[in-house]
Amino acid sequence: QAQLVESGGGLVQPGESMRLSCVASEIFFSAYTMGWYRQAPGNQRELVAAISSGGATNFADSVKGRFTISRDNAKNTVHLQMNSLKPEDTAVYYCNAKHRMISRREYWGQGTQVTVSS
Repeated sequence: QAQLVESGGGLVQPGESMRLSCVASEIFFSAYTMGWYRQAPGNQRELVAAISSGGATNFADSVKGRFTISRDNAKNTVHLQMNSLKPEDTAVYYCNAKHRMISRREYWGQGTQVTVSS
């Protein structure tokens, strides 16, 4: 059974940084595009950042220049480095794994809360 486990959420002040990590198990990690999504109360879940198996990245316009995404295929891990955090970044952040060729092979983590507040 595929499993994604996020860590690193919590409470930070505006302008501070935070790093989220997601460890995947029971999947052939290098065959998956890994992504981070977020959902704030009352909003739809949205893509924050994604990184393909080849290392290509894309970001939501709202986080470009502030967030970076990276992956370590040897450790089945993907990281989201979030800098210059804003209150509007407050949300539950979810790790996502999507097979690059088989669309039905998609998995989600349980989510981790990120709160940006003074």
